[in-house]
Amino acid sequence: MDPKAYLHLYLQQVRDVMVWKLDGLSEYDARRPVTPTGTNLLGLVKHLTGNEFGYFGEVFGRPAQAGPWLLDRTQSEDFLVRADETRTDVIAEYRRAWAHADATIEALDLDAAGRAPHFPEGMRDVTLLWMLVHMISETGRHAGHADIVRELVDGSAGYHPTVSNLPGSWSEFHDRVEATAREAALIHDGCQPGPAQNRAGIVLD
Repeated sequence: MDPKAYLHLYLQQVRDVMVWKLDGLSEYDARRPVTPTGTNLLGLVKHLTGNEFGYFGEVFGRPAQAGPWLLDRTQSEDFLVRADETRTDVIAEYRRAWAHADATIEALDLDAAGRAPHFPEGMRDVTLLWMLVHMISETGRHAGHADIVRELVDGSAGYHPTVSNLPGSWSEFHDRVEATAREAALIHDGCQPGPAQNRAGIVLD
């Protein structure tokens, strides 16, 4: 397998994880914020959709007509999924962005030149290799966000639909980690933290 194919494979793997993290959720749970900064699963997918259209579209002179709800990317608006947008709509647009990006990846060599006008001065002249690595990094980072958000929403966790990569008794593991953290606080900080809760919301002794 050539280097471009390897990079493309890794990009597709993290794309698939982003979509999988939405499986089985209601429209509310797919978009409700679970962090003070408003991070939500469907908003992450919407944000990545705009990135795929941009990094593999406009950057290489191959623009695509993105959905109107992607046009406003100011003040984190691309992380906000409007009430009239369904999960199906957002995922379909994400897959359309994949198809457009994939066509660019297939058509160009890794050293093909592009221009990213929103990048910092001195870093705006890019290549397809640069954009592939950047998009893998971007999507991988948000896949990590999605892991945590999904677990906070309904307790679901795992690395991939076919590979959980988690200990068999992970609720007990959580409690072991908490106990170790509290022991470390006594040893290194000289104090005991306040009451902690387990995954079920029960205050630990």
